[in-house]
Amino acid sequence: MSIERLLWEEDATGLAARVKAGEVSPSELTEAAIGRAERLAPTINPIAERLYDRARAKAATVDRTAPFAGVPFAMKDIGAVVAGVDLHSGSRIPPFRADWSSTVFERAEAAGLVTIATTTTPEWGLRLVTETARFGITRNPWNPGHTTGGSSGGAAAAVAAGIVPVAHASDGGGSIRVPSACCGLVGLKTSRGRVPLTPYVTDGWHGFVVQHAVTRSVRDSAALLDVFAGADGIAAYGQEKPATSFARAAATRPGRLTLGVVRETPLGLPVDPEVWTALDTAVALARDAGHTVEEIRLPIDGRAFLTDFARVVAGCSAGLLRALEADQGRRLEGFLERPTRAISRFGEMLSAGEHNAALTRLDQAAIDIIRDTAKFDAVLMPVLAHPPVPVGGMDSKGIDLFLEEVLDKLHLTRLLRVPSIFAKLLDQSFWFTPWTPIANVTGQPSIALPVHVTASGLPLGIQATGRPGDEATLLSLAAEMEAASGWTSRRARLDVP
Repeated sequence: MSIERLLWEEDATGLAARVKAGEVSPSELTEAAIGRAERLAPTINPIAERLYDRARAKAATVDRTAPFAGVPFAMKDIGAVVAGVDLHSGSRIPPFRADWSSTVFERAEAAGLVTIATTTTPEWGLRLVTETARFGITRNPWNPGHTTGGSSGGAAAAVAAGIVPVAHASDGGGSIRVPSACCGLVGLKTSRGRVPLTPYVTDGWHGFVVQHAVTRSVRDSAALLDVFAGADGIAAYGQEKPATSFARAAATRPGRLTLGVVRETPLGLPVDPEVWTALDTAVALARDAGHTVEEIRLPIDGRAFLTDFARVVAGCSAGLLRALEADQGRRLEGFLERPTRAISRFGEMLSAGEHNAALTRLDQAAIDIIRDTAKFDAVLMPVLAHPPVPVGGMDSKGIDLFLEEVLDKLHLTRLLRVPSIFAKLLDQSFWFTPWTPIANVTGQPSIALPVHVTASGLPLGIQATGRPGDEATLLSLAAEMEAASGWTSRRARLDVP
């Protein structure tokens, strides 16, 4: 078997075992990953910054006793810093570069992972498709005419294409789970505070943002969480480490669980029948394993909830733009893409009182959701309302595009205070992914699972959301479903070695 075939076929745990056994060297895996990345980049475009020389040096000196010694890896181009590497956050604004690295990267390095690149993301992580003026369109390895999702779209593309077996990712409103659902991967959105964001930031979007990884297997997600998890002394949030490792939890049968199932869509917009097929597949896997499944409704007004979520994110975007302009000493709005500019202007228009009121309502909604679902070990619900859309499928067109361009040029953001206009923008923003922000607001862990492939050959995952701090149960359930489903054998057939 060629080294590239091995890279394409194995998960990170399997590759690490082969390195330890002397069957393959870190340098061989690194060269295979670099070669595959360069060959596929013109087709799927997952790379922001190439770190090839750095990766070769790391592979030559890696500690082979480390848990992921020699395994190729990639970092997302937002929210985490690699010393000496430009951080673009998917934007044309001049990049940030530090002489220090984020805690999550330092832990990846210590675990023996070899970082070959940073991966593409939409501007400031605000869209759940990865299409930017700065880097262009990142495409789905299952079908390059369709989206990878976002915002960890480059990470998901790199893993699904067999360039790297695992990649760093982050999630503020679905950004791990959406690309995982689009690309046939496992994507764990961790509990708030499980993995520190420091020292780049201590907090993201008032606690909505977390980071972890997209992976091919549940065991990789669990083992990586053992590497990444744990306070570093300066993080704003924290989670106690469980009594046993996450890897052990994933290797242990969960026992009989009580599961909830949510079918109600937050905005009341149409849902593709394939989504219900995917959810039914997950429910069948759970029932076949002996778990009790009960259909439930969440105790929220979905439209009001997402309206407040959008207000908070807009306020945070406005604050980020202010901070960047203060740091660089000039106006930067002209560098932004039109959607980012509109969101930032809307956030600037909201008063501090409105921002805080939205947060207060979301806090109460989070308490209600957690209390109402406490009797369930996990709650199953969709990630996407439709299969992965064609590239450009989230862009405004026709009269909508014309109106948005006029509003942008005339600085008429105040019109977003008109309820009907704001409702239209909300629907345009969340019609594809209405469920995912829920777990970001509650801080609960939620894992995307690749349970289904549509009739047209596109992946379509669902999510299981657990109690706060209880990734262990989710990983155990996910591993059981993985073993029963055989999804680890499914691969995008792009340039198979």
